[in-house]
Amino acid sequence: MGLAERYFAKPGEGRAPERPGQFLDPSRDVEPVVFVPGLEFRPVLGPTTMVNAVRFSPHTEAPLHAHDEEQITLVVEGELEFELDGEVRLLRPGMVAVIPANVPHRACTHELACLEYDVFNPPRQALLDLRGQGGTGAGG
Repeated sequence: MGLAERYFAKPGEGRAPERPGQFLDPSRDVEPVVFVPGLEFRPVLGPTTMVNAVRFSPHTEAPLHAHDEEQITLVVEGELEFELDGEVRLLRPGMVAVIPANVPHRACTHELACLEYDVFNPPRQALLDLRGQGGTGAGG
């Protein structure tokens, strides 16, 4: 069996699906959550992972914080100044920050707005609690 055949298993060769898949457009299908003016979250929830579409207006900050969930941040538009465990970098489209659990981090924009996606595993519990979803549910 070749590498592609091992990676792309045919339907029925693995376990049965836990639930059906779905398509969402976070900008239309998910109600925004705004904790700070100019910082908008639109979380999409799977059984064990969360993807959060995050839009920063210019001159907006997500303050220094840490959490139990692992996070990966991918910038897709604009620029984002990101502080990770004391080191500061300017992230541009295509750049990623990998944030292990409980590592302090913060992010801010300057003149440009930014669209980035945060992937959380497990889903970010504080965001679920604030949206009244507890630890379950799909979509936004």
